[in-house]
Amino acid sequence: MNHPVTAAGVTRWWRPLTPFVRLLALARDTVVAVARGRGSPGATLAQMYAIGNRSVLFITVTIGFLGMILVYQVATQVQAILPDFSMIGPAFLEVLIKEFAPTISGLMIATRVGSGIAAEIGSMVVTEQVDALRMSNADPVEYLIAPRFVACGLMMVCLTIYAVLVGETTGMLTGWLGFGIHPMTFLSTRMVSTEGIVSGLLKAFCYGLTIPLIAGQAGLEASGGSEGVGHATTRAVVNASFAVVVLDFLLSGLIFAIF
Repeated sequence: MNHPVTAAGVTRWWRPLTPFVRLLALARDTVVAVARGRGSPGATLAQMYAIGNRSVLFITVTIGFLGMILVYQVATQVQAILPDFSMIGPAFLEVLIKEFAPTISGLMIATRVGSGIAAEIGSMVVTEQVDALRMSNADPVEYLIAPRFVACGLMMVCLTIYAVLVGETTGMLTGWLGFGIHPMTFLSTRMVSTEGIVSGLLKAFCYGLTIPLIAGQAGLEASGGSEGVGHATTRAVVNASFAVVVLDFLLSGLIFAIF
C-alpha cells in the first residue's frame, strides 16, 4: 500500500541537506558580492597577508618534513627490493605537483585559516557586531566573507607552488644525503604532465574558495557566547577538512575524465 508523503516527512528528509543548502546560498551571495566589486581592496590585501604570509612557516615545516618522510620510506622500500633509484625523483615530483602539495596544504590551511575565520566571525556574531553591520545597511557577506574568499583562493595557489618547492628541496636532500641519489634526478620533469599541473592548481584554487565559505558559514551561525564560538570553530575545521578530501576525490575524477 502506497502511503502519501506528509509535510513532516518531507521536512525530515530535507533536514540533513539544510546546512549544504545554506552553504550554497552563502556561496551564491559571495560570488555576487565579488562580481559587484564593491569590497575594499585593502581588506582583501590584509586577508592575503593573514592567510598567505602567516602560513608560510606552517607550510614549510609540514611539507618539508612530509617530503623527507615520503622519500625516505619509498627509497627504503626500493633499496630492499630493487636498488634502482632512477625513477624516484621524477615520480616524487609528479605526485608532489598533482596530489601531495595541494591536498596537504589544503588540509593545513583548513585547520589554521578555517579556525581563525570561524572564531573571528563567530566572535563578531555573539557580540552583535554583525547585527550592527546590518543595521548600518552593510552586507556582512560583502564585508566579511568576500575578501577572505578572494584572498584564500589566490593565496592557496601561491602556497601550493611554494609547497612544491619546499617538498622537492627536502626530498632531494634526503635522497642525496641518505641514499646517494643524484640531485638532478629530482629535477627531472619527464613524468610531469599537463594533467598533473592542471590538477594541482585546480585543486588548490577550489580548496581556497571552499575553506572560507565553510568557515564563514560556521562563524555566522555561531550563538551562545564563547561556548558557541568554540563549537563553530570546531565545526569549521572538521567540515573544511572533510570538504578538502571530498573535493580531492571529485576533482581527480573530473581531471581524469577530461584528459
